[in-house]
This record gives sequence, structure tokens and C-alpha cells, in this order.
Amino acid sequence: MDAPLAPFVSASPAAEPATVLFVDDEASILSALRRLFRPQGYRVLLAEGGAAALALLEQEHVDLVLSDMRMPGMDGAQLLQTVRERWPDVARLLLTGYADIGSTIAAINQGEIQRYVAKPWDDHELLLAVGDALERNRLQAENRRLLALTREHNEQLERRVAARTAELSQVNAMLEQAFAEQREHFLLSIKVFAGLMELREGVLAGYSERVGQLARRLAAALDLSPSQQEECYAAGLLHEVGKIGLPDALLRKPVSVMRDDDLARWRRYPLQGEAALMPLTGLRGAARLVRWHQERLDGHGFPDGLGGAELPLAAQVVGLAATYEGLQAGRLSERRHSPEQARAAVRGAAGTHFAPAVVDAFERLMTTAPSQAPRERHLVAADLKPGMVMAHDLLSPHGTLLLAAGFVFDAPVITTIRDLLAREGLDIVFRIRGLPTPAVPA
Repeated sequence: MDAPLAPFVSASPAAEPATVLFVDDEASILSALRRLFRPQGYRVLLAEGGAAALALLEQEHVDLVLSDMRMPGMDGAQLLQTVRERWPDVARLLLTGYADIGSTIAAINQGEIQRYVAKPWDDHELLLAVGDALERNRLQAENRRLLALTREHNEQLERRVAARTAELSQVNAMLEQAFAEQREHFLLSIKVFAGLMELREGVLAGYSERVGQLARRLAAALDLSPSQQEECYAAGLLHEVGKIGLPDALLRKPVSVMRDDDLARWRRYPLQGEAALMPLTGLRGAARLVRWHQERLDGHGFPDGLGGAELPLAAQVVGLAATYEGLQAGRLSERRHSPEQARAAVRGAAGTHFAPAVVDAFERLMTTAPSQAPRERHLVAADLKPGMVMAHDLLSPHGTLLLAAGFVFDAPVITTIRDLLAREGLDIVFRIRGLPTPAVPA
């Protein structure tokens, strides 16, 4: 005789034995089933028909229903189909005679019955069938639990990832803002320095700024990258930084009248300018353009004699801007050129000093009507208010930068400006962003 089977229990030591519900209209069969399963440790419930079984299921937790097929009123197939619909997690087995095989197959398909056991049953086979059905249900329940845990874990992970992503996005935005502010302050420092150089040289105020702005516009017209456009602007501002070591007499002498040692000394200023800027990592690209802005397309420039494809477009851009503005400022010849004369000189340098494509882009800039500037207000110091923004750079009469475009006024700065202007006896008009103040009706 086979050894008795251990009852199905949960993997947890504290779990209760499984509850099985036997349904049959014959009391003797129910008694036999109870005698077989109770010694195995199962909790056994009995019902003499489908209606009684459903009533028990309403009140008790049941792990498995084993029903006879042939019963008056509600047969086993109908009962187990109802169990599947209302308690889908309950395991379902069917007891059936050999004469009921056809209806048993239909019951398996309709009620999703996991297994049927033929009458008369073999005790060992029936115990195995019940144990297997309960184990299958346990594994399915465990799988659902693990899937639920996995979903919950994934949802928590997604929430953490989303929160971390939002945090990183916020940090990146702060870093980008900080970088933009740092870049703005860096460019502002360059503009201040360029203004100080002009103060020493006694040139027209804003000369370096005009060179830088023209170089940036020309680089954009040639579709150079945004970083190259900024390098052209910085190089335009600082293209003469190498002259800082030259004597005042040489600085004030037009290039056209320089000879021998003076000319040789003056021609070294692009190299000295590059050397001065190279320690600044953010200006290394601009430093190369400072070195090469006096090179020529035909190879007759200085200091390296670059020509043709060796000479970068960006260097020609800075050189053209410096030539155009330098001719008007009287830095390259004994007389100052008008804008039209300077423009004609640039046109005449196409193919020798500059690539024709660079000169063509310059011509397009000169012939294209400038885009309409944003509306602005012209105010005196007494009308300034906190929060107002400068529309353009404000230069001193000597060309030094006083306030940069984009500067936002606050109360302490306004007070300082008013005191300074009153002390020096100056009248300065501030160009402020925004529409003119509408007239107040009388």
C-alpha cells in the first residue's frame, strides 16, 4: 500500500492547510471523500448539490472544488463554470463516470476545469490530482504576486527615475544659466578691456566693438558655426591686443607711413596678441584668429604667410572687418575713408586679400536693409527706474564701456549713476528697451 500523501500547504510555515469542497448528491461518496482527505490534513467541506456548494463558497475560503458530474438541478459542469466566473482563483476538478466522457469534455472546455477523475477513483490517483491542482494554483498565485511586485517595483523605479530626471533637468538648466551668465560676464570683460585699449590709443570710440559686431554678422552670413561666430566677435574686439606693448608714437602713426624697424615692430603685434590670449582657455580659438587676421589670400600677409585654402574663412572675416573699420578710423592710411570709400577698398581686395565669397557676403550685408530695431525709450538719469534694461552699449566720450546692452538697472546703481553725472556735470541719454511712454491725455 502506498504511503499517505502530505497535505498541500503554503510555503510559509504559518499557513493553514488547504480547504477542499466536495460536491455530490450521494452522502456515501461524500463520506468516502472525507475519510480519504481528512487524515491527510486537509480542511474538508461537503455539499450535497450545486446550490449548497455556492452557498458555502459565499461564506468560506475554499482552495479547490471537486464536484460530481451528474447531480439533480445543477450538474457539475454548470457548477464549476459558475465557480470559474465568480471565484476564478479556486481550483476545479470533476468526478465523472465513463458514460459521461462527451459531456465531461464539454465541461472542461466551458468551465476551464483543470482535470477530471473517473469513477470509481483510485485513492492514490485522486490524492495526486488534488495535490497537483492545488500546487498549480499556488504557483499561479505566486506568479501573480511576483508580477504585481515587479510592476510595483517598476512603477517605483520609474517614479524615482522621473524624479531624478526632473532633478537633473533642473540642475542642467541651472548650469546652463550659470554658464550663459559666466559667458556674458566673460564677453563683458573683453569689451571693457577693448575699451581701455582704445582709451590709450585715442581712436574713435567703439572701434573694437564695431569690428567685433561686423565680424560676427559676416560669420553668420557665411554660415559659420555659432561657436565660430562668437570667436570672430571676440577676435574682432581683441584683434589689436598685441599693440599694447607698442610705444604711443607708433600707435598713432598710420600703417601707410611706417618704414623699416617701425613696420617690422608693428607687424609682430598679431603674434604678441595670440601669446597674450593663449592662457585663456575660452579664447584660444579667438587667439588663432587674432594671429591670422593680417594674412592674405595671395600669401603676402603676415606673420605666417598663409594663403589659399590654408587661410581659414574666420580669419578672413576678422581681417575684412578690421580693414573696413580701420580705413574709416584712419588707422591704415593718412586720411580717414568714408564708409563708401572703405567699402570700395574692400571690393578691390577680392581675390588678393580676401576670398571672393567673403567679399560677396560683406556686400550683401552692406546692401541689405537692417532689420528694424526693437522700439526703445531715450531717458535721462532722473527717469531711470529699477528693472529697466539697456538696449545698447553705453560708451564714455573716450570709448570705454560704461554699461553693456542687456544691463538691468537696480536702485543702488541708479543712485550711483545720478551722483556721478551730477558730480561730473554730464548729460547722458540712456537707450532703454521697450515702447516709448504713451502721452497722458490732458
